Amino acid sequence: MKPLLEDLKDAAMVAFFALLVFGPFVGLRLNDNAAGNLTLSSRPEALILAILACFLARMAMLTWQRHRPEQIAPGVGAQLQKSGRFVAPALLVFAVAMPLLPGLPNAYIDLGVLIMTYVMLGWGLNIVVGLAGLLDLGYVAFYAVGAYSFALISINFGLSFWECLPIAGILAAFWGMCLGFPVLRLRGDYLAIVTLAFGEIIRLVITNWVSLTGGPNGLMGMPQPTLFGLKFSMAGGPGTFAGFFGIDPTPGQRDAFLYYIILALALLTNWVTLRLRRQPLGRAWEALREDEIACRSLGINVRNTKLTAFAIGAFFGGFAGCFFSARQGFISPDSFTFIESATVLAIVVLGGAGSQLGVVLAACVMIGVPQMLQSLQIYRMLIFGIALVVIMIVRPRGFISTRRPTVSLGKARAIGAELISQGKG
Repeated sequence: MKPLLEDLKDAAMVAFFALLVFGPFVGLRLNDNAAGNLTLSSRPEALILAILACFLARMAMLTWQRHRPEQIAPGVGAQLQKSGRFVAPALLVFAVAMPLLPGLPNAYIDLGVLIMTYVMLGWGLNIVVGLAGLLDLGYVAFYAVGAYSFALISINFGLSFWECLPIAGILAAFWGMCLGFPVLRLRGDYLAIVTLAFGEIIRLVITNWVSLTGGPNGLMGMPQPTLFGLKFSMAGGPGTFAGFFGIDPTPGQRDAFLYYIILALALLTNWVTLRLRRQPLGRAWEALREDEIACRSLGINVRNTKLTAFAIGAFFGGFAGCFFSARQGFISPDSFTFIESATVLAIVVLGGAGSQLGVVLAACVMIGVPQMLQSLQIYRMLIFGIALVVIMIVRPRGFISTRRPTVSLGKARAIGAELISQGKG
Protein backbone atom coordinates (compact mmCIF):
# COMPACT_ATOMS: atom_id res chain seq x y z
CA MET A 1 0.00 0.00 0.00
CA LYS A 2 2.84 2.41 0.83
CA PRO A 3 4.48 2.16 -2.65
CA LEU A 4 1.07 2.79 -4.23
CA LEU A 5 0.58 5.94 -2.15
CA GLU A 6 4.05 7.15 -3.11
CA ASP A 7 3.25 6.59 -6.78
CA LEU A 8 -0.06 8.44 -6.47
CA LYS A 9 1.70 11.35 -4.77
CA ASP A 10 4.34 11.46 -7.49
CA ALA A 11 1.72 11.29 -10.27
CA ALA A 12 -0.34 14.01 -8.57
CA MET A 13 2.71 16.28 -8.49
CA VAL A 14 3.22 15.66 -12.22
CA ALA A 15 -0.45 16.49 -12.84
CA PHE A 16 -0.04 19.76 -10.90
CA PHE A 17 2.91 20.84 -13.03
CA ALA A 18 0.96 19.78 -16.14
CA LEU A 19 -1.78 22.15 -15.01
CA LEU A 20 0.71 25.00 -14.77
CA VAL A 21 2.21 24.25 -18.19
CA PHE A 22 -0.92 23.35 -20.17
CA GLY A 23 -3.23 25.88 -18.52
CA PRO A 24 -2.38 28.89 -20.72
CA PHE A 25 -1.88 26.85 -23.92
CA VAL A 26 -4.56 24.14 -23.80
CA GLY A 27 -7.08 25.57 -21.38
CA LEU A 28 -7.44 28.93 -23.13
CA ARG A 29 -8.28 29.84 -26.72
CA LEU A 30 -8.43 33.10 -28.71
CA ASN A 31 -11.56 33.59 -30.83
CA ASP A 32 -12.87 36.27 -33.20
CA ASN A 33 -16.21 37.80 -32.32
CA ALA A 34 -18.74 39.36 -34.70
CA ALA A 35 -17.04 42.76 -34.38
CA GLY A 36 -13.68 41.36 -35.43
CA ASN A 37 -12.14 41.62 -31.97
CA LEU A 38 -10.25 38.88 -30.17
CA THR A 39 -11.95 37.25 -27.20
CA LEU A 40 -10.58 34.79 -24.69
CA SER A 41 -12.50 31.59 -23.98
CA SER A 42 -11.72 28.57 -21.83
CA ARG A 43 -11.51 24.89 -22.74
CA PRO A 44 -11.77 23.00 -19.45
CA GLU A 45 -12.48 19.64 -21.13
CA ALA A 46 -9.24 19.70 -23.14
CA LEU A 47 -7.26 20.84 -20.10
CA ILE A 48 -8.69 18.03 -17.94
CA LEU A 49 -7.88 15.43 -20.62
CA ALA A 50 -4.27 16.69 -20.89
CA ILE A 51 -3.77 16.61 -17.10
CA LEU A 52 -5.39 13.16 -16.85
CA ALA A 53 -3.13 11.85 -19.63
CA CYS A 54 -0.03 13.08 -17.78
CA PHE A 55 -1.27 11.53 -14.53
CA LEU A 56 -1.94 8.13 -16.13
CA ALA A 57 1.33 8.18 -18.07
CA ARG A 58 3.30 8.87 -14.89
CA MET A 59 1.47 6.08 -13.05
CA ALA A 60 2.17 3.66 -15.89
CA MET A 61 5.87 4.57 -15.91
CA LEU A 62 6.21 4.14 -12.14
CA THR A 63 4.38 0.82 -12.27
CA TRP A 64 6.69 -0.37 -15.05
CA GLN A 65 9.79 0.62 -13.10
CA ARG A 66 8.62 -1.18 -9.97
CA HIS A 67 7.44 -4.42 -11.51
CA ARG A 68 9.50 -5.00 -14.64
CA PRO A 69 11.72 -8.14 -14.52
CA GLU A 70 15.38 -7.41 -14.00
CA GLN A 71 16.51 -9.58 -16.91
CA ILE A 72 14.33 -8.06 -19.65
CA ALA A 73 16.71 -5.26 -20.63
CA PRO A 74 19.91 -7.33 -20.62
CA GLY A 75 18.14 -10.12 -22.49
CA VAL A 76 16.95 -7.83 -25.26
CA GLY A 77 20.36 -6.18 -25.51
CA ALA A 78 22.11 -9.52 -25.75
CA GLN A 79 19.71 -10.70 -28.45
CA LEU A 80 20.24 -7.53 -30.46
CA GLN A 81 24.00 -7.90 -30.06
CA LYS A 82 23.89 -11.50 -31.28
CA SER A 83 21.54 -10.75 -34.15
CA GLY A 84 23.83 -7.96 -35.36
CA ARG A 85 25.88 -10.41 -37.41
CA PHE A 86 22.72 -11.21 -39.40
CA VAL A 87 20.91 -7.86 -39.28
CA ALA A 88 23.88 -5.80 -40.46
CA PRO A 89 24.47 -7.78 -43.70
CA ALA A 90 20.71 -7.78 -44.39
CA LEU A 91 20.56 -4.01 -43.96
CA LEU A 92 23.62 -3.60 -46.20
CA VAL A 93 22.07 -5.71 -48.97
CA PHE A 94 18.81 -3.75 -48.71
CA ALA A 95 20.65 -0.43 -48.76
CA VAL A 96 22.58 -1.38 -51.91
CA ALA A 97 19.54 -2.76 -53.73
CA MET A 98 16.96 -0.14 -52.72
CA PRO A 99 17.50 2.36 -55.60
CA LEU A 100 17.34 -0.54 -58.07
CA LEU A 101 13.85 -1.62 -57.02
CA PRO A 102 11.43 -1.18 -59.97
CA GLY A 103 8.81 1.51 -59.58
CA LEU A 104 10.36 3.00 -56.44
CA PRO A 105 9.41 6.71 -56.13
CA ASN A 106 12.24 9.22 -56.01
CA ALA A 107 10.90 10.46 -52.67
CA TYR A 108 12.05 7.24 -51.01
CA ILE A 109 15.51 7.57 -52.54
CA ASP A 110 15.72 11.14 -51.21
CA LEU A 111 14.67 9.86 -47.80
CA GLY A 112 17.38 7.19 -48.02
CA VAL A 113 19.97 9.88 -48.82
CA LEU A 114 18.84 11.90 -45.80
CA ILE A 115 18.97 8.88 -43.49
CA MET A 116 22.41 7.83 -44.75
CA THR A 117 23.70 11.38 -44.20
CA TYR A 118 22.67 11.22 -40.55
CA VAL A 119 24.04 7.68 -40.26
CA MET A 120 27.41 8.99 -41.40
CA LEU A 121 27.21 11.92 -38.97
CA GLY A 122 26.20 9.52 -36.20
CA TRP A 123 29.13 7.21 -36.91
CA GLY A 124 31.51 10.19 -36.91
CA LEU A 125 30.16 11.50 -33.59
CA ASN A 126 30.18 7.95 -32.21
CA ILE A 127 33.98 8.07 -32.32
CA VAL A 128 33.98 11.07 -30.00
CA VAL A 129 31.04 10.22 -27.73
CA GLY A 130 30.66 6.44 -27.96
CA LEU A 131 34.29 5.32 -28.09
CA ALA A 132 36.24 8.13 -26.39
CA GLY A 133 33.45 9.19 -24.00
CA LEU A 134 33.79 12.92 -24.79
CA LEU A 135 30.43 14.72 -24.78
CA ASP A 136 30.36 16.93 -27.88
CA LEU A 137 27.40 19.30 -28.39
CA GLY A 138 29.01 21.26 -31.22
CA TYR A 139 29.46 18.57 -33.86
CA VAL A 140 27.47 20.63 -36.35
CA ALA A 141 30.46 23.00 -36.53
CA PHE A 142 32.51 20.41 -38.44
CA TYR A 143 29.50 19.69 -40.65
CA ALA A 144 29.39 23.41 -41.49
CA VAL A 145 33.16 23.62 -42.06
CA GLY A 146 32.98 20.80 -44.60
CA ALA A 147 30.01 22.34 -46.41
CA TYR A 148 31.47 25.85 -46.62
CA SER A 149 34.94 24.57 -47.50
CA PHE A 150 33.56 22.79 -50.56
CA ALA A 151 31.40 25.77 -51.53
CA LEU A 152 34.18 28.35 -51.26
CA ILE A 153 36.90 26.25 -52.89
CA SER A 154 34.71 25.08 -55.76
CA ILE A 155 33.34 28.57 -56.50
CA ASN A 156 36.64 30.47 -56.19
CA PHE A 157 39.09 27.89 -57.60
CA GLY A 158 36.87 25.76 -59.84
CA LEU A 159 37.68 22.42 -58.22
CA SER A 160 35.27 19.50 -58.55
CA PHE A 161 33.45 17.65 -55.79
CA TRP A 162 35.91 14.77 -55.72
CA GLU A 163 38.87 17.15 -55.48
CA CYS A 164 37.26 19.15 -52.68
CA LEU A 165 36.09 16.13 -50.67
CA PRO A 166 39.45 15.29 -49.00
CA ILE A 167 40.22 18.99 -48.55
CA ALA A 168 36.93 19.53 -46.72
CA GLY A 169 37.66 16.56 -44.45
CA ILE A 170 41.19 17.79 -43.67
CA LEU A 171 39.99 21.31 -42.86
CA ALA A 172 37.27 19.93 -40.59
CA ALA A 173 39.86 17.73 -38.85
CA PHE A 174 42.08 20.79 -38.36
CA TRP A 175 39.24 22.64 -36.64
CA GLY A 176 38.57 19.51 -34.61
CA MET A 177 42.12 19.72 -33.27
CA CYS A 178 41.65 23.45 -32.65
CA LEU A 179 38.65 22.54 -30.50
CA GLY A 180 40.54 19.74 -28.78
CA PHE A 181 43.45 21.82 -27.47
CA PRO A 182 41.42 24.19 -25.22
CA VAL A 183 39.34 21.35 -23.74
CA LEU A 184 42.11 18.88 -22.89
CA ARG A 185 41.57 19.33 -19.15
CA LEU A 186 37.77 19.50 -19.28
CA ARG A 187 35.29 16.68 -18.91
CA GLY A 188 31.58 16.09 -18.43
CA ASP A 189 29.29 19.12 -18.32
CA TYR A 190 32.15 21.61 -18.74
CA LEU A 191 33.28 19.90 -21.94
CA ALA A 192 29.70 19.94 -23.24
CA ILE A 193 29.37 23.69 -22.61
CA VAL A 194 32.63 24.50 -24.42
CA THR A 195 31.77 22.35 -27.45
CA LEU A 196 28.30 23.92 -27.56
CA ALA A 197 29.92 27.37 -27.56
CA PHE A 198 32.31 26.30 -30.33
CA GLY A 199 29.40 25.27 -32.53
CA GLU A 200 27.65 28.58 -31.95
CA ILE A 201 30.87 30.53 -32.67
CA ILE A 202 31.21 28.80 -36.05
CA ARG A 203 27.58 29.56 -36.89
CA LEU A 204 27.94 33.22 -35.91
CA VAL A 205 31.13 33.55 -37.96
CA ILE A 206 29.54 32.20 -41.14
CA THR A 207 26.49 34.39 -40.49
CA ASN A 208 28.37 37.66 -40.01
CA TRP A 209 31.36 37.24 -42.35
CA VAL A 210 29.26 38.35 -45.29
CA SER A 211 32.17 39.08 -47.68
CA LEU A 212 33.38 35.46 -47.46
CA THR A 213 30.38 33.25 -46.69
CA GLY A 214 27.54 35.35 -48.04
CA GLY A 215 26.09 35.77 -44.56
CA PRO A 216 22.41 34.91 -44.09
CA ASN A 217 21.97 34.81 -47.89
CA GLY A 218 24.24 31.78 -48.12
CA LEU A 219 26.15 30.45 -51.11
CA MET A 220 24.99 28.72 -54.27
CA GLY A 221 26.35 27.54 -57.60
CA MET A 222 28.43 24.61 -56.33
CA PRO A 223 29.21 21.93 -58.95
CA GLN A 224 27.36 18.63 -58.86
CA PRO A 225 29.26 15.35 -58.37
CA THR A 226 30.19 13.62 -61.61
CA LEU A 227 30.77 9.97 -62.52
CA PHE A 228 34.22 9.85 -64.14
CA GLY A 229 33.54 13.25 -65.65
CA LEU A 230 29.98 12.45 -66.78
CA LYS A 231 27.39 14.95 -65.57
CA PHE A 232 23.82 14.10 -64.63
CA SER A 233 21.85 16.58 -66.72
CA MET A 234 18.26 16.45 -67.90
CA ALA A 235 19.36 17.99 -71.21
CA GLY A 236 21.30 14.87 -72.21
CA GLY A 237 23.86 15.07 -74.98
CA PRO A 238 27.64 14.54 -75.01
CA GLY A 239 29.43 14.57 -71.66
CA THR A 240 26.39 13.45 -69.72
CA PHE A 241 25.55 10.12 -68.14
CA ALA A 242 22.44 9.62 -70.28
CA GLY A 243 24.23 10.64 -73.49
CA PHE A 244 27.21 8.34 -72.84
CA PHE A 245 25.03 5.26 -72.27
CA GLY A 246 22.42 6.22 -74.88
CA ILE A 247 19.44 6.34 -72.50
CA ASP A 248 16.79 8.91 -71.70
CA PRO A 249 17.75 11.25 -68.81
CA THR A 250 15.55 11.01 -65.71
CA PRO A 251 15.71 12.68 -62.28
CA GLY A 252 16.07 9.25 -60.69
CA GLN A 253 19.51 8.75 -62.21
CA ARG A 254 21.00 11.69 -60.30
CA ASP A 255 19.17 10.75 -57.10
CA ALA A 256 20.44 7.17 -57.26
CA PHE A 257 24.00 8.38 -57.93
CA LEU A 258 23.90 10.70 -54.91
CA TYR A 259 22.49 7.86 -52.82
CA TYR A 260 25.39 5.57 -53.71
CA ILE A 261 27.90 8.34 -52.99
CA ILE A 262 26.64 8.89 -49.43
CA LEU A 263 26.32 5.13 -48.95
CA ALA A 264 29.97 4.66 -49.95
CA LEU A 265 31.07 7.51 -47.67
CA ALA A 266 29.09 6.06 -44.76
CA LEU A 267 30.54 2.59 -45.31
CA LEU A 268 34.03 4.13 -45.42
CA THR A 269 33.34 5.80 -42.07
CA ASN A 270 32.15 2.51 -40.60
CA TRP A 271 35.13 0.56 -41.97
CA VAL A 272 37.68 3.05 -40.64
CA THR A 273 35.95 3.14 -37.24
CA LEU A 274 35.92 -0.64 -36.91
CA ARG A 275 39.55 -0.90 -37.96
CA LEU A 276 40.68 1.83 -35.56
CA ARG A 277 38.70 0.25 -32.73
CA ARG A 278 40.89 -2.86 -32.95
CA GLN A 279 44.10 -0.82 -33.03
CA PRO A 280 45.93 0.50 -29.95
CA LEU A 281 44.37 3.90 -30.62
CA GLY A 282 40.87 2.47 -30.40
CA ARG A 283 41.68 0.63 -27.18
CA ALA A 284 43.05 3.89 -25.79
CA TRP A 285 39.73 5.59 -26.66
CA GLU A 286 37.82 2.90 -24.78
CA ALA A 287 40.14 3.19 -21.78
CA LEU A 288 39.63 6.95 -21.78
CA ARG A 289 35.88 6.45 -21.88
CA GLU A 290 35.84 4.09 -18.91
CA ASP A 291 38.21 5.98 -16.56
CA GLU A 292 40.51 8.86 -17.48
CA ILE A 293 42.52 8.60 -14.25
CA ALA A 294 43.19 4.90 -14.76
CA CYS A 295 44.02 5.69 -18.38
CA ARG A 296 46.72 8.13 -17.24
CA SER A 297 48.09 5.63 -14.72
CA LEU A 298 48.60 3.11 -17.55
CA GLY A 299 50.88 5.56 -19.35
CA ILE A 300 48.42 6.41 -22.15
CA ASN A 301 48.94 9.87 -23.63
CA VAL A 302 45.53 11.38 -22.86
CA ARG A 303 46.27 14.54 -24.84
CA ASN A 304 46.95 12.71 -28.10
CA THR A 305 44.06 10.33 -27.48
CA LYS A 306 41.55 13.17 -27.13
CA LEU A 307 42.95 15.12 -30.08
CA THR A 308 42.79 12.11 -32.41
CA ALA A 309 39.19 11.43 -31.37
CA PHE A 310 38.14 15.02 -32.10
CA ALA A 311 40.12 15.16 -35.35
CA ILE A 312 38.93 11.85 -36.82
CA GLY A 313 35.32 12.45 -35.81
CA ALA A 314 35.47 15.95 -37.34
CA PHE A 315 37.09 14.54 -40.49
CA PHE A 316 34.03 12.44 -41.31
CA GLY A 317 31.74 15.31 -40.31
CA GLY A 318 33.53 17.39 -42.96
CA PHE A 319 32.90 14.64 -45.52
CA ALA A 320 29.19 14.71 -44.71
CA GLY A 321 29.11 18.52 -44.96
CA CYS A 322 30.83 18.44 -48.35
CA PHE A 323 28.26 15.96 -49.65
CA PHE A 324 25.39 18.01 -48.20
CA SER A 325 26.64 21.13 -49.97
CA ALA A 326 26.99 19.33 -53.30
CA ARG A 327 23.57 17.72 -53.04
CA GLN A 328 21.69 20.87 -52.08
CA GLY A 329 23.52 23.28 -54.36
CA PHE A 330 22.80 25.97 -51.77
CA ILE A 331 23.87 26.38 -48.15
CA SER A 332 23.13 28.98 -45.48
CA PRO A 333 23.72 29.28 -41.71
CA ASP A 334 20.14 28.08 -41.09
CA SER A 335 21.23 24.55 -42.03
CA PHE A 336 23.81 24.36 -39.22
CA THR A 337 21.97 25.23 -36.03
CA PHE A 338 22.24 23.56 -32.63
CA ILE A 339 19.26 21.33 -33.39
CA GLU A 340 21.43 19.43 -35.88
CA SER A 341 24.00 18.64 -33.18
CA ALA A 342 21.21 17.62 -30.81
CA THR A 343 19.69 15.33 -33.44
CA VAL A 344 22.98 13.57 -34.18
CA LEU A 345 23.74 13.21 -30.46
CA ALA A 346 20.25 11.79 -29.90
CA ILE A 347 20.90 9.24 -32.64
CA VAL A 348 24.12 8.11 -30.93
CA VAL A 349 22.52 7.92 -27.47
CA LEU A 350 19.30 6.29 -28.65
CA GLY A 351 21.16 3.67 -30.65
CA GLY A 352 23.58 2.92 -27.83
CA ALA A 353 26.88 4.72 -27.35
CA GLY A 354 29.65 2.82 -29.11
CA SER A 355 27.33 0.66 -31.24
CA GLN A 356 27.59 0.99 -35.02
CA LEU A 357 24.42 -1.00 -35.71
CA GLY A 358 22.56 0.96 -33.04
CA VAL A 359 23.34 4.24 -34.84
CA VAL A 360 21.77 2.87 -38.03
CA LEU A 361 18.60 1.76 -36.23
CA ALA A 362 18.33 5.06 -34.35
CA ALA A 363 18.83 7.11 -37.54
CA CYS A 364 16.01 5.20 -39.22
CA VAL A 365 13.76 5.97 -36.23
CA MET A 366 14.83 9.58 -35.68
CA ILE A 367 14.85 10.65 -39.34
CA GLY A 368 12.67 8.15 -41.17
CA VAL A 369 9.65 8.02 -38.86
CA PRO A 370 8.91 11.81 -38.81
CA GLN A 371 9.21 11.90 -42.61
CA MET A 372 6.83 8.96 -42.97
CA LEU A 373 4.29 10.69 -40.69
CA GLN A 374 4.08 13.87 -42.77
CA SER A 375 0.37 13.25 -43.41
CA LEU A 376 -0.36 13.68 -39.69
CA GLN A 377 1.07 17.22 -39.81
CA ILE A 378 1.08 18.79 -36.31
CA TYR A 379 0.46 15.48 -34.53
CA ARG A 380 3.44 13.66 -36.01
CA MET A 381 5.98 15.34 -33.72
CA LEU A 382 3.76 14.68 -30.70
CA ILE A 383 3.58 10.98 -31.59
CA PHE A 384 7.30 10.92 -32.31
CA GLY A 385 8.16 12.56 -28.98
CA ILE A 386 5.98 10.14 -27.03
CA ALA A 387 7.60 7.21 -28.84
CA LEU A 388 11.10 8.46 -27.92
CA VAL A 389 10.12 8.84 -24.27
CA VAL A 390 8.75 5.29 -24.22
CA ILE A 391 11.89 3.92 -25.86
CA MET A 392 14.17 5.65 -23.36
CA ILE A 393 12.07 4.31 -20.46
CA VAL A 394 12.15 0.74 -21.74
CA ARG A 395 15.72 0.91 -23.13
CA PRO A 396 17.44 3.64 -21.06
CA ARG A 397 20.87 2.90 -22.57
CA GLY A 398 19.76 2.70 -26.18
CA PHE A 399 18.74 -0.03 -28.57
CA ILE A 400 22.03 -1.89 -28.14
CA SER A 401 23.35 -1.28 -24.64
CA THR A 402 25.84 -4.13 -24.36
CA ARG A 403 29.56 -3.58 -24.90
CA ARG A 404 32.01 -6.19 -26.11
CA PRO A 405 35.62 -5.42 -25.13
CA THR A 406 38.10 -5.28 -27.99
CA VAL A 407 40.68 -7.26 -26.00
CA SER A 408 39.89 -9.74 -23.23
CA LEU A 409 41.55 -12.54 -21.30
CA GLY A 410 39.94 -15.82 -22.27
CA LYS A 411 36.53 -15.85 -23.93
CA ALA A 412 35.20 -12.41 -24.91
CA ARG A 413 31.95 -11.67 -23.11
CA ALA A 414 29.66 -8.71 -23.68
CA ILE A 415 29.18 -6.26 -20.82
CA GLY A 416 25.47 -5.73 -20.26
CA ALA A 417 23.69 -2.61 -19.08
CA GLU A 418 22.65 -4.39 -15.89
CA LEU A 419 26.16 -3.84 -14.51
CA ILE A 420 25.54 -0.07 -14.39
CA SER A 421 22.97 1.48 -12.06
CA GLN A 422 20.65 3.58 -14.18
CA GLY A 423 20.64 7.18 -13.07
CA LYS A 424 23.11 6.55 -10.24
CA GLY A 425 26.44 6.84 -11.93
